[in-house]
Amino acid sequence: MKNKQKTEFGDFQTPIELARKVCSLLSQRGLEPSGILEPSCGKGNFLRACLEFFPDVQNMVGIDINEKYVNVARSAINNLAPETISVEIMHEDFFRVDWANVVKSLPEPLLVIGNPPWVTNAELGSLGSFNLPDKSNYHNHRGIDAITGKSNFDISEWLLNRGLEWISSRRAVLAMLCKTAVARKVLYYAWKTGQHIERADIYCVNASRYFGAAVGACLLVVSASPSDSNFDCQVYSSLKNSAPAMVFGYRQGRLVADIADFERWKHLEGEERYKWRSGIKHDCAKVMELRRDNKSYRNGLGEIVALEDNYLFPMLKSSDIANAHDPLPLRWMLVPQQVIGENTLQIRQVAPETWKYLQRHADLLDRRASSVYRNRPRFSVFGVGNYSFAPWKVAISGFYKKLDFKVVGPCAGKPVVLDDTCYFVGCRTEEEALFIAELLNSEIARDFFSAFIFWDEKRPITLDILRRLDLLLLGQELNVEEAMRKFLDRYPKTYDQPLLFSENVVGS
Repeated sequence: MKNKQKTEFGDFQTPIELARKVCSLLSQRGLEPSGILEPSCGKGNFLRACLEFFPDVQNMVGIDINEKYVNVARSAINNLAPETISVEIMHEDFFRVDWANVVKSLPEPLLVIGNPPWVTNAELGSLGSFNLPDKSNYHNHRGIDAITGKSNFDISEWLLNRGLEWISSRRAVLAMLCKTAVARKVLYYAWKTGQHIERADIYCVNASRYFGAAVGACLLVVSASPSDSNFDCQVYSSLKNSAPAMVFGYRQGRLVADIADFERWKHLEGEERYKWRSGIKHDCAKVMELRRDNKSYRNGLGEIVALEDNYLFPMLKSSDIANAHDPLPLRWMLVPQQVIGENTLQIRQVAPETWKYLQRHADLLDRRASSVYRNRPRFSVFGVGNYSFAPWKVAISGFYKKLDFKVVGPCAGKPVVLDDTCYFVGCRTEEEALFIAELLNSEIARDFFSAFIFWDEKRPITLDILRRLDLLLLGQELNVEEAMRKFLDRYPKTYDQPLLFSENVVGS
């Protein structure tokens, strides 16, 4: 129950040592708040530190859903706060508070400070928790993005967005501990929706040391502006650093990881000449991935099986693409479909042993949780099409933190397929694949991609980023435009075919 409660409420209490370091930093920046609000105050360590570092405080409000923590915070603050300061610490549900009136009651300059819950709405849903905002497609994703996890978000992200709304057009600062990825999302949302930000800074924090959490964390500090907006955010390596290690920002409607690289190479953004694809998604490696065992195959359950070759293809995973100089397939993937939605009943006639194998493990395949398999033929996979079986590919891992494009050719007389943690473009010949890989591994291409990649993300390299580079413009930059045009003239348009998935299936 204790672990469930910690997960449900994202309960990572801020140590007083860290709270003092944060308040010291804010004080050194010249902050002198009259009003202080902590919307998820926990045991009150931030409120205690604020009393130590901000002598001009007149009003202080703390709110928390945990009644025991509220009592601890009240006891601590009542013993420290002078009688001249109005202090109110309330036991309330964040999602039910009339925040407009709370914020309006506090004097300026206002500091909104704290450490909101580090938990996602999906995690809370799996716990059957009611500690949630009203359900909605929070980021307004459409089609496949709406049903495959992109609509998942951190509760702290929701709270921080509300916090930025509170300080809008006021003499106010928001200073919150959160995941670094959440901080970027919050700034992106604020910039995109036209909120006025005078200054934004991120100070990296060692989450392992202070919270025992293996996640990138930071202190996000945002100063509101009455009119103009600054679209840059300076990133500091720690709370002690006075000079930023990097600057990211908002340009042309999206986040840019490195402003300098973006400004230098943004002219290379353009048309997606070769269609980037992700590998095949099957969500059942124990059944769908096998290794050769003499003339048979061994699956992830340890079973030795004899299957026809019709639906078996040599495969590579992210680790193979990232770590091997010349990736050599050691696994085989069972691919029951050539295109999304293809009827799988034909396997029964074409490859009866394969059909029996699938039937034998139908319970595992039917339990796959992803909604992409709903209302699809039994044993379906996803992310499959003509491009999946291109004889040559130029591939990269989405998970590993390096830009290293590899050429993947046929193996055992068959095209090599990739799993869904890899991205690739399909090529007809080895010559074409080597040429495209050389372009993508050039220093200019790497600088271009680096302008958009946040390396601390779980999957730093994405299709969206890869699709931004115009290979023809890159060819012009590298003085190989003529050769690039010849390959483009012969590029099979079947590799560009759209996925057979209805965009009308929208999560809401």
